[in-house]
Amino acid sequence: MADECNFCEIAGGERPAHVLYEDEQTIAFLDHQPAVRGHSLIVPKTHEVGVLTAAGETGLAVFETVQTVARALESTLEADGFSVFHTTGPLVGTIDHAHVHLVPRFTDDEVSLSLPRRGLDDDRAATLAEEVREKTD
Repeated sequence: MADECNFCEIAGGERPAHVLYEDEQTIAFLDHQPAVRGHSLIVPKTHEVGVLTAAGETGLAVFETVQTVARALESTLEADGFSVFHTTGPLVGTIDHAHVHLVPRFTDDEVSLSLPRRGLDDDRAATLAEEVREKTD
């Protein structure tokens, strides 16, 4: 457990949370500042900085829990859909414990997760795709 990490404390049972689901590797609980009813956080029980860079099967376990909790929330809340997002790095917040936001969506929820869009340059895209493929082989 990392010193003074709220999510480690929740995972360790040292800090109260409204837990929705828990298994050996993950815990899911309601966000204490929800965007909508059912807004949940899914975190690994071990202190990891990022889900995508976590050790071993941790990342897979987190996303399996996302799926489990989404199914339960969909049934419970009759959500119209979900927004699921994970961000890392110092530009995205103050929590350095890996977590995924699971946000039930409703037609009238007023949640906005918009991204600025630009046109895709085919030459630059082809170059980037080739560079990435080389690093995934």
